[in-house]
Amino acid sequence: QVQLVESGGGLVQAGGSLRLSCAASGRTFSGYAMGWFRQAPGKEREFVAAINWSGGSTGYADSVKGRFTISRDNAKTPVYLQMNSLKPEDTAVYYCAARRTNNGSYLRYEYNYDYWGQGTQVTVSS
Repeated sequence: QVQLVESGGGLVQAGGSLRLSCAASGRTFSGYAMGWFRQAPGKEREFVAAINWSGGSTGYADSVKGRFTISRDNAKTPVYLQMNSLKPEDTAVYYCAARRTNNGSYLRYEYNYDYWGQGTQVTVSS
């Protein structure tokens, strides 16, 4: 069982930045593909960004491309989501997800993932 813990959310003004972290409780992320999803009030959860197990493949939603960056240094460190030029429409609860796989591509869909964190709130004021 993998327990994921997100952190780094908060309140920021439009144009500002935040960095979200996703850490695994009691284990490393060795061999795990990781993803970030978000859910705004009244909306379905949507894909934000993902990275494959090695860090060699990443993908982004069109709405965040060029503003957000997903990264991982190695299996022992958290997975990060650097969010720049934030907009009010980025306001949502952000969730981290994980799946143990050696697939060379990033995973884009919720059903690809086996483990989920509790989420961290990001609020962007105008």
